Amino acid sequence: MNQVRKTQVTQGERALTARSVIASVLLGTTPPELPARLLVRSGELFGIAEGTTRVALSRMAAAGEVEAFGDGQYRLSGHLLARRARQDQSRQPQLRPWHGEWRAAVVTAEGRSPADRAALRTAMRARRMGELREGVWLRPDNLEHPPVDTLDDHCTWFTATPTGDGDLAGALWDLRSWQDATAVLLERMAATIGALQDGDLDSLAPCFVLAAAALRHLTGDPLLPAHLLPAGWNGDDLRTAYDRYESALQGLLRSWFRAQQG
Repeated sequence: MNQVRKTQVTQGERALTARSVIASVLLGTTPPELPARLLVRSGELFGIAEGTTRVALSRMAAAGEVEAFGDGQYRLSGHLLARRARQDQSRQPQLRPWHGEWRAAVVTAEGRSPADRAALRTAMRARRMGELREGVWLRPDNLEHPPVDTLDDHCTWFTATPTGDGDLAGALWDLRSWQDATAVLLERMAATIGALQDGDLDSLAPCFVLAAAALRHLTGDPLLPAHLLPAGWNGDDLRTAYDRYESALQGLLRSWFRAQQG
């Protein structure tokens, strides 16, 4: 238990802020909505002052990340709601049968602004496309195609069947590094889940940070066909472990919510 309390933020993890607490609590709640008073109390649970959390909530509402409704309720909106959808895909990917074809997008638009370039890069990574070279994005055609985006007009799309697709996957994604980082996360989650299951409130903050890091890591899984992955690929292991960890984390948080409402 002491080990959990002394957990430090490590590479790939982010310290909790009022905004990240609000976002993480709502992202982990189904449906993603809670009374403002519980969101404020959540900040206090993580050592964040009430005023700081209220300011963050107001700023998030102004930015369109949450919206108020009913009697003092807030729910996710905007890009945070889209993030939830991407996280759901990471946790329960819907893969199509793969027949060797790849999707390719080549940027053909001219005179793009820096903002357009950044937006396109973000959109391609959200689609789990890998960048072979500047303006050339690829991935195996084994995922459901997302809705057409206005940024798609910046590209010409192709379907191709490359030779040496295993080498191509290794050039597009650093699969070994992702696999090694996954192993570390699995080890740390296994070492700390017991504190959550035992109802240790002191474990909530560090375990929240670890869970958020694991979920961000899952969104980096390229979701490749099995034969393109290195031996011992542990993506599904992390999905299974994350489900157990998140269940324990949310169970403890719900118990704390009920105590606050009581």
